[in-house]
Amino acid sequence: MFDDASDLDTEEKKDWDASAELGLLFTSGNTKTETFKTKLNAARDYENWRHKGVIDYYRSKQEDQSTGETYTTGDRLFVSGQSNYKFSPESRSSIFIFGSYEEDKFSGYDYRGTVAVGYGARYRYSPTLFADYEIGPGLSYNKPIIDGVAQEQESSAILRLAGNLVWDITKNSKLNALASTEIGEENTKSRGELSVSANVNSSLALKFSVAASHNSYLEDPSKEKLDTETAVTLVYSF
Repeated sequence: MFDDASDLDTEEKKDWDASAELGLLFTSGNTKTETFKTKLNAARDYENWRHKGVIDYYRSKQEDQSTGETYTTGDRLFVSGQSNYKFSPESRSSIFIFGSYEEDKFSGYDYRGTVAVGYGARYRYSPTLFADYEIGPGLSYNKPIIDGVAQEQESSAILRLAGNLVWDITKNSKLNALASTEIGEENTKSRGELSVSANVNSSLALKFSVAASHNSYLEDPSKEKLDTETAVTLVYSF
């Protein structure tokens, strides 16, 4: 599924479903930090198609108390899109095509991306609980940075596995859980996110999320293999 934990709906939609998230954090005193996070989700269901796109941006800055200099501690842009063709309007099975692109200045890569196709299935366990499962081959590409120097672009074949669980806990609250892994010959990249949202009104919700990204191998050994992110954001649906 997609590398985000946004709202999903199994009912056919005539218009695009879209939501925007915004989170800001400022601290002062002994430590001065500034954190900005925003995400845009868009989805649409047709009779035989499901489409979805995500744009996710995160930036963090911190001030050095001894020098007064401000430096960036996080800067990441992630974009993904996916289309599922359902075998029939009532079928749980589908064929998907997925693509993603990521720029993270602290990952050790200039950019990274993935393209994959395969089989997907949606299982509804109850009126308020369903899950999507997907598997398929693909291609990953990246441009590593070693000692501050960008290297040649690399590419490799992968196997993509993904799952997404959506549970309407109550009429005004929802839980989303997702996990995906892209298994390659040299590196296995995995992502996961768990989020809980509660409606403030018909168009505004408060969302708490915990996300993690892991790489089994990095070109730059000085970089951490695991990145985590905890956020509280406001979500506006339109």
